[in-house]
This record gives sequence, structure tokens and C-alpha cells, in this order.
Amino acid sequence: MSKKSHKNFLFRKSDSDSAAFSAILLWARIVFGFLFMSHGIAKWIMFKDIAETFPDPIGMGGEVSFWLVLFAEILCSFGFMLGALFRLCLIPMIFTMCIAVFVIHAGDPLVKVEPAIMYLTIFILMYIIGPGKFSIDNILSRFMA
Repeated sequence: MSKKSHKNFLFRKSDSDSAAFSAILLWARIVFGFLFMSHGIAKWIMFKDIAETFPDPIGMGGEVSFWLVLFAEILCSFGFMLGALFRLCLIPMIFTMCIAVFVIHAGDPLVKVEPAIMYLTIFILMYIIGPGKFSIDNILSRFMA
């Protein structure tokens, strides 16, 4: 490897419009969207057991809170994975993780709150970065411009 190759490997400038960068964003959307969705599907499968005892952190009732979490974890995750209404889908996902971190697990040890912190961090970063080229939003933006 030449000196220039080392420099490019270690200090290459990020090209946020490249296909490779968009492919990484697509991969991240699919992986984290699927993982987050799996939490919602597990809750949905256990609906009767969970809905009756679901916490009411925002004063709307446990059942309403449960439906809102299912919406965020299943439907919004699906939109997140597709990159469809990407940032709009992320708002309920971020809100759900904020409630999980700062309300539901506020006094819990780090090991219990760590997954919610990781999801919250990823969702905020993805909100800032955007869905990338390989997304429905990118296709739609071509028709709206």
C-alpha cells in the first residue's frame, strides 16, 4: 500500500451522496427496522396478556398507550425499512424510545435500559442523516421536484 492509499483509507472524506453510503443506510434501515418491529410483533402476539397491564406513562390509558406503541413498533418500522415517509415514521419511534428511556426505565440499571438507549440513538442519527438514495422517499422526491 502506498502512502496515498493509507491516507485515503484512514482519512477519506465521507461521500454522503454515494451509492455505497446509501447501501449502508439501506442495510441499517432493514436491520434496525426489523429488530424494532420484532418487539412490536411479540407484543401483538401477547396482546391479551400485555394490553391489560400495559403502563400508562402519558396519561392516555394503558390500552391507548399499547396501541400507540404497536403503531410505532410495527407500522412505523415498516415505513422506516422502506424509506417511505421516513422522517415522519421516525417521530413515533423516537417518541416511544424517549418514553422508554426517560419514563418507563428511568430508575432501572443500565443493562435494562441499554436497548432503548441504542434504538433512540440510532433513530435520532437516522433522522438526521435521512433514508439515502435507495428509498421510496427518494423515488417520490423525483416526481415532486
